[in-house]
Amino acid sequence: MKEDVMSDCKIPFTCELCEKQLSCQLDQIEHNKWAIVQRMKDIKYKIVVMSNKGGVGKSTVTTNLGVTLARMGNKVGIADADIHGPNIPIMLGAEGRRLKSCSDGVLPLEVLPNLKVASLSFLIENPSMPVIWRDAAKWDFLCELMGSVCWGDLDYLLVDLPPGTGNEAISIIELIGKVDGSVIVTTPQEVVLLDVRKAVVFSRDSNVPIIGIVENMSGLICPHCNTRIDVFKTGGGEKICSELGVDFLGRIPLEPRITEKCDAGEAFVSACPDSDAAKAFEEIVKKCEIFVRTRRDELDKIAEFREVPFLGKIPVDPNFIEENPII
Repeated sequence: MKEDVMSDCKIPFTCELCEKQLSCQLDQIEHNKWAIVQRMKDIKYKIVVMSNKGGVGKSTVTTNLGVTLARMGNKVGIADADIHGPNIPIMLGAEGRRLKSCSDGVLPLEVLPNLKVASLSFLIENPSMPVIWRDAAKWDFLCELMGSVCWGDLDYLLVDLPPGTGNEAISIIELIGKVDGSVIVTTPQEVVLLDVRKAVVFSRDSNVPIIGIVENMSGLICPHCNTRIDVFKTGGGEKICSELGVDFLGRIPLEPRITEKCDAGEAFVSACPDSDAAKAFEEIVKKCEIFVRTRRDELDKIAEFREVPFLGKIPVDPNFIEENPII
């Protein structure tokens, strides 16, 4: 960071919200990076939820993971980075609401106790209109999402990435700087499992630790005879985890009430806490917590070992070097 940038500008949010943006002569890219770093300092763990293919229930998984974490007493934020399909607010009954500004930036919506949400959906007047943006506009929005939203002190920030491994996913990881882990969502079909490999490679190439894979829509329990029906097969997620050396986090059954509650704007895990699906979400959350906390402890121990005290110099006899030349 250039010293003159921050010595002249103390605005705690990104340049896109500043009334002096057009006339400012300072390095706005550097300022935005600085603003995002300040926001991220107050968040313990940053987790991205991703899939390389749409339609696998990624946003549904993100929503219910966030609500489950909040119900366990954690302070949670959900950043909806799915620019072309910002559906998180619908699932939490917040569609049509608007974000409010404050002296430090923009306040996220507290949709449930311990759960805050920010989404492009809160900024769009007509939700039926498509978002037709080039990469530059997407970058500006993602900077605001990470650097202008006043997330405050959080235990977890979940970022709902758009499907694929394109510009938005790359930008979010770059902006956050240090992502604590990724959760990859899939369904059991073979065609989807092929895309899981790409998501795994993307995480590894981006130096993002992979928490594990969630197999969504894994089997339907008949409400009449209680028989399990594997609509989209089953076991594919666990199999590919074994092949790729990735942890398998669990299966979410194909539960009709999940769709029903999401469409009604009600968090499924809150409405049906005793269901098999809600229990599956709880187990997945526990595994995520163990992963990020264990990894943080390991990194802290490594940092301690690196801080070796300087004990002093050992004098070298120049005659030794002359008499014993290195060949």
